[in-house]
Amino acid sequence: MAKKHPIGLNYLFFTELWERFGYYLMIGIFQLYLTDTDKGGLGMDRKEAADIYGTFIAFVFLTPFLGGLLADRVLGYKNAILIGGVLMGLGYLGLALPGLTAFYSSLFLIILGNGFFKPNISTLLGNLYNDPKYKEHKDAGYNIFYMGINIGACVCNLFAAYMRNKYGWGYAFATAGVGMFIGIATFLIGLRHYRHVDIIKAVQPEDMPLSNIFAQVFLPAIAVGAGAWFFPGNIFGSDSTDAFIFATIPVIIYYVGLYVKASVEDKRPLAALLSIMAVSVVFWAVFKQNGTALTTWAQFYTDREVPAVVDAPVKSLYLAEAVAYKEDSNTVFNEKFQVVKENGLPVKDVTRHVYFKNMATEKLPEEGTELHLFNTELFQSINPFWVIVLTPVVVAFFGFLGVRKMEPSTATKIALGLLISALSTLVMVAAVYIGNNGSEKVSPAWLISCYGVITVGELFLSPMGLSLVSKLSPKRITAVMMGGWFLATSLGNKLSGILATLWDGYENKANFFLVNCVLLGLAAIITLFMLKWLNKILKEHLS
Repeated sequence: MAKKHPIGLNYLFFTELWERFGYYLMIGIFQLYLTDTDKGGLGMDRKEAADIYGTFIAFVFLTPFLGGLLADRVLGYKNAILIGGVLMGLGYLGLALPGLTAFYSSLFLIILGNGFFKPNISTLLGNLYNDPKYKEHKDAGYNIFYMGINIGACVCNLFAAYMRNKYGWGYAFATAGVGMFIGIATFLIGLRHYRHVDIIKAVQPEDMPLSNIFAQVFLPAIAVGAGAWFFPGNIFGSDSTDAFIFATIPVIIYYVGLYVKASVEDKRPLAALLSIMAVSVVFWAVFKQNGTALTTWAQFYTDREVPAVVDAPVKSLYLAEAVAYKEDSNTVFNEKFQVVKENGLPVKDVTRHVYFKNMATEKLPEEGTELHLFNTELFQSINPFWVIVLTPVVVAFFGFLGVRKMEPSTATKIALGLLISALSTLVMVAAVYIGNNGSEKVSPAWLISCYGVITVGELFLSPMGLSLVSKLSPKRITAVMMGGWFLATSLGNKLSGILATLWDGYENKANFFLVNCVLLGLAAIITLFMLKWLNKILKEHLS
């Protein structure tokens, strides 16, 4: 890295790269594994899979509150990162074991491990940039760090496709665990470059004692969440959704309490942070549908056939799955792409591959022909690929504006990110109309374009959110507030799962994407209305 960045950025960059390699490998095949009925998956229906997916990624980003709190008060950032990395690595390896007990136990380890790891590596990076000679480059540092995340997220799906095609689901999940432990080794090698900023801050009189937090926040969260899970009937659609939403209420109250009890000096920065966190929920609710709704679009509505010119190398790298076409005019599909009848009789087993259901007649192969299709999870690499390509462009663009004293504030970048993200959903609306509402497959260019637009929005918002937390948080609770950022992400993730469960209920899929557009548009408008206030707080706090 250039001299304007601390040496520790190199090691934290590669630590996060390998950690995200493991996480996004696992998450890229998560829904596919849950719904697979042919190759050893769990055979769930799409609605149940979307609910589990949304609940899992929600809890993954809820536990950083706990991890950030313990790092700030007890463990320190280094120890928390190491504990979290080991737990996640064990969780990924556990997913390779058969059975639902191993599956849910492994998810628990990943959820807990991410809570210790995620907020504290971001906080440690921010602490490096508190040095006056690096301070003005903090936004750029987080953008570079964010690119490391996405290099790991991009290449991992190549490994996922190869391992599951050649060896099976278990080996793919185990590969995620290996990546995590490489990340931990990298972190330990670079320890001398950031040990000096691993400082536990003194507790202030207005801070709630740790014992009180457990008694007044965590125990109520567990009790209320468990009660909602076992309460007869559902309020928000499923037991898991009810449990999550009610469990977050005590945590949200805690963060509101931080603001209420804050000193005069801390009150305005905390108000600004909590406001940004609130609007970011909507961004994550749409963005995280890449693992559900957009994965479904890639799997069933996108032309995944491998072109003849690259068929041999793609096949040799096990990046494509083979499906055979069987002609049968008596096979009847329902609107959810499930075979319901064959030869006039109800069936449970799919004898004609669902991929051919909405393929244009002139493109159907001869009976018995084996077709090679790019693995669905490879489409999960499009977003991180765009991040890698566009990060230098965005950093250079803001650098160009900065030299001319025209660079927008961090809060303004976030507002623009929401607006640009709203435009990405309109790309999918166009794709729906081009494909006659799913009756014909469409070019992969539509997904590539959608991801390209939302990636620009992501680069304006996500790394800027991390930077804003580091800038405005009272120093003694930086990791707790970083946990608050991830709490907002958690709420958005769960909302993404709720929205994804509605996919099959939309007869016109364009309406599904239009709802997402409206949500993002409203969040952008709210942020624009707050800009004057937010920018004033930033100027006061950083001057």
